[in-house]
Amino acid sequence: MSDNSGERTDDEWNYRARHETETQRLDRNWAALLQELRVVQTGVQLLTGFLLTLPFQQRFADLTDFEVGVYLVTVALSVLSTMLLVAPVGIHRAVFRQHALPALVSTAHKLTLCGIATLGAALVGVVLLIFSFVVSPRVGLVAAAVAAAIFCGLSLLATILRLRHRIDDDPPTRG
Repeated sequence: MSDNSGERTDDEWNYRARHETETQRLDRNWAALLQELRVVQTGVQLLTGFLLTLPFQQRFADLTDFEVGVYLVTVALSVLSTMLLVAPVGIHRAVFRQHALPALVSTAHKLTLCGIATLGAALVGVVLLIFSFVVSPRVGLVAAAVAAAIFCGLSLLATILRLRHRIDDDPPTRG
């Protein structure tokens, strides 16, 4: 099997290197995705919970209109991220025993990527809000830009690593 560029596909590599059937690969991918979701869901749920308590704090009234706007956008991003990262479990329940594993893994993968992206945006919003409130709006914008650059840089790093480690033609040796 080859994709349009003539390179070997992931399915073919998995079969040759791991001796996996497509179903075994999908089961492994689903299990790996669930592990990743367990890690990221905890963080996004803690962030969302923290954000939801802020309006009930005494100093919340001290926020400027700009900071209130940043807060509301950040809460919306955090809640959206929570929804995106929890959705794969709900979809799994909805399609349980319907032999929809390929669609489930593909959809869950896309939802997870979107959830991580919105989580990154929410984290940038938190940085902006805190630095703006504690120091100044200008410092908040600089800190948020640095946080966004770090998040984008780490995402770019993953892309670079993927491009540098293309699928080998030879399966791993056993030794």
